[in-house]
Amino acid sequence: MRPCSLTVLSQLSPVSDSALDSAMPSQTLDPYTASVINATGPATTPRVRQVFSSMIAHLHDFLRENKVTVDEWMLGVDMINRIGKMSDERRNEGILVCDVLGVESLVDALTYDLESNDHTKSAIIGPFYRENSPQYPNGASIIQKDLGGDRAVVHGHVKGVDGLPIKGARVEVWHTAPNGLYEQQDPEQPEYNLRGTFFTDDNGYYEFVGLRPTSYPIPFDGPAGDILQLLDRHPYRPGHIHFLVSAPGHRRLITQIFDSEDPYVENDSVFAVKGELVVTFQPSTSEKAPFEVVYDVVLPTSEEVAAYESTKKK
Repeated sequence: MRPCSLTVLSQLSPVSDSALDSAMPSQTLDPYTASVINATGPATTPRVRQVFSSMIAHLHDFLRENKVTVDEWMLGVDMINRIGKMSDERRNEGILVCDVLGVESLVDALTYDLESNDHTKSAIIGPFYRENSPQYPNGASIIQKDLGGDRAVVHGHVKGVDGLPIKGARVEVWHTAPNGLYEQQDPEQPEYNLRGTFFTDDNGYYEFVGLRPTSYPIPFDGPAGDILQLLDRHPYRPGHIHFLVSAPGHRRLITQIFDSEDPYVENDSVFAVKGELVVTFQPSTSEKAPFEVVYDVVLPTSEEVAAYESTKKK
């Protein structure tokens, strides 16, 4: 799901020269910094050279600007080490730290936002996604154990930009229990509770029963929590449901929907809320749940994305 090897970076194409120029510090490089950048070998790929040269230049400027001491640098090294030690297949502290610093939301926007608004907006995947969630038939419940909370029917259609339904689209969903914990954080929840995979029917329709999401604090026991305390910030996220939607020939969508009545919609600790992703949970007439929300998903084709990317580079 998330490649961890730097070889992936080496396979990517560099961005335009103008974009690189804007990314590099405008002033003449310090001789020491220039020597570090110039140590890059001739076999380095263009994208690796581009990213690391810019990163080194900005990092050195940051250290000089803030006159970072050895003790402060060691605190940063210790934090990086703790991030690695806390991360495993059930929790990704590295993503969580990026989230509270606004990094993942910014990278998401740089990667997926298109000029047109005829597709569904993306949002961060967060640190608690798990592959291979159980596959359920349309209309089934992802609630394996009753932990309280208000049930909600979530349903809609997956369509292309042309408005035509996409049959067989894969819709993965997951959210926390009312106690604010994902199942892999909570020994009281069964494996893959409140997670599920669905496939759209011939009309592009999907439906599942989950819970109306509640706001919750992100894990506060690691480096991400330390950063929030240092910055005097709260740890709360608004109630949300994660979606990962994919279909052959279309760009995969990672997104979230947010409850419009949640008080943290305007103050998300990881800066992930976009106005287009805020939904209203309405009273439901279904016997399955007291609330429902209709959420249609629009996926651009790979060709539509490529056409936009080509115009963006000009």
